[in-house]
Amino acid sequence: MNITFENKIIKRILLLIFSIVCNVSAFSQFEAQISQYMLHPATYNPAAVGEGGMINVTGQHKIQWLGMPGAPQTTFFTINAPFKLSKSVTHGLGIKFLNDKIGAYTNQSAGLQYAFKKNLGEGVLSLGVDLGFVNVGFVADSVRKNDINSEYHDFSGDMTIPTADENGMSLDMSLGAFYSAPKYYAGLSYVHLNNPVVKLGEKSNFQVRGVTYLTGGYNASLANPNLILRSSALLKTDFTTWQAELSSRLEYDKKFWGGLSYRYQDAVIVLAGLNLMSGFTLGYAYELPTGKMLTVSSGSHELLLSYSFAFDMSKNKNKYKSIRIL
Repeated sequence: MNITFENKIIKRILLLIFSIVCNVSAFSQFEAQISQYMLHPATYNPAAVGEGGMINVTGQHKIQWLGMPGAPQTTFFTINAPFKLSKSVTHGLGIKFLNDKIGAYTNQSAGLQYAFKKNLGEGVLSLGVDLGFVNVGFVADSVRKNDINSEYHDFSGDMTIPTADENGMSLDMSLGAFYSAPKYYAGLSYVHLNNPVVKLGEKSNFQVRGVTYLTGGYNASLANPNLILRSSALLKTDFTTWQAELSSRLEYDKKFWGGLSYRYQDAVIVLAGLNLMSGFTLGYAYELPTGKMLTVSSGSHELLLSYSFAFDMSKNKNKYKSIRIL
């Protein structure tokens, strides 16, 4: 089978997925896939905002399934900071933006995040909420310009495929809890708590089902004091399907790290990064699929850039510190 023939088949599959989803009422898990979840927990848990006691700005971009037409491209951007209204309680406040595209679909969302933080035992317990919106769109030109009408599928009479661009918006809400200690952390969150329903045109409803995230990590000291082994895990489920990921990174001198992740029955991921001077962190992930996707894709690339700093207004000076790697 040549590449041109495979591309036509793949394009057809993507549009068939759309035709299935765009029935009178349809379901999509809707969750963007990120590999460096341990470096950017605010994307899926609002209780993680303000962690580490510093102001943090993080951007993350992923190009998924290279070589596959209409493959996902995802961009996350978050800003969050801790603040105090009294000496005994700390709060976290942040904003989150997402831009995601797969095939003819677009998904933009934004949310305001808040976390209440209280010292508990050797660590800090945080309870958080995210309130915002989700916007789903369909780009009709992406269907027409791909010249999909062929012997493989004729869309000319398919009423489930819109003939014009469609957009819909809905309120979105998430809740989370996060506990962090010097050597370990754990988090539980439920995103899309209200199960948003986005109306696309007159005939299609796009339902976003709630998803539960369970995360945890442990930092192990080794015989060499310059080395730290940072292990983490992520489990997410909508109670119909589930996905699990295990990760381990070896960090040297709190400056450089490398490691591996395994996403169950999906991908092997190579992780690398460094903490730069003045509070900058750079992370990279290369994701190689382990299933049939390997025959049509050369993998996925993900880049993360983060800047963390502490600002002491009482002394009118800046203090810089690299993001605390969870």
